[in-house]
Amino acid sequence: MPRPPERASLGHAGPVAASAWSALADLVLPRTCAGCGLPGPALCRRCAALLARPHLASPRRFPEGFPPTVAAGAYDGAVRPAVLAFKERGRAELAHPLGTALALAVAAVVTAVPGPPPRQVLLVPVPSSAAALRERGRDHVRELAGQAVRELCAAGLPAAQARLLRRCGRVRDSAGLSAGQRRANLAGTFALAPGAGAVEGPLVLVDDVVTSGATLTEAGSVLAALARPGGPPVLAAVVAATPRQRRQVSADRLSGPLPRD
Repeated sequence: MPRPPERASLGHAGPVAASAWSALADLVLPRTCAGCGLPGPALCRRCAALLARPHLASPRRFPEGFPPTVAAGAYDGAVRPAVLAFKERGRAELAHPLGTALALAVAAVVTAVPGPPPRQVLLVPVPSSAAALRERGRDHVRELAGQAVRELCAAGLPAAQARLLRRCGRVRDSAGLSAGQRRANLAGTFALAPGAGAVEGPLVLVDDVVTSGATLTEAGSVLAALARPGGPPVLAAVVAATPRQRRQVSADRLSGPLPRD
């Protein structure tokens, strides 16, 4: 059977055609795990288990102001190709297992905050750039946030998605930049969305992966203007975090309370 054309060749046909091709390919081609490549579901049980290990994300160089962030797993091994398959290769069916992992990270970071359970948790997707949206034909972080909201509500933790941030300005490619250079590169990139006002529930920034922490730090500093005075700080949750060379901060650390502003 001939191989389907690469996603890049579908860009000129637009996101609708690309989505239709992906749906057709799912029907015709044998399904394989996006993590290990073995025949079976989109993400096999063994690979999915790698995203059930919530831990505090610990960038190599903690940016000043980095929000308390929980990752469901490490951006390594089978997790890395799974995230890339969803993000860059159009495997939209991975929104379910990856969104479920994101929900686990959100629940972990929210329940670590001292005080009574929140009435509602607001998930704020980190907005993608216009160029990324055009290239992918979709907003993959919003897809993850939507699935996470459904999982959280089903588990009894009221949640909603809130588009409180927008992108403004262009950012050059961050490959090869140091942590400080990444933060400087992102300065002024985010702004509050029109109509955004003060909110009651905890604000949880959500993204697919955290590496240097620069994106979450910059977005969190803007979002902090909406946090309730005296309430919990802006929190963050991601599907996976790039592991440090030294031992990762374990999930045991989540048993202690997170600091308040």
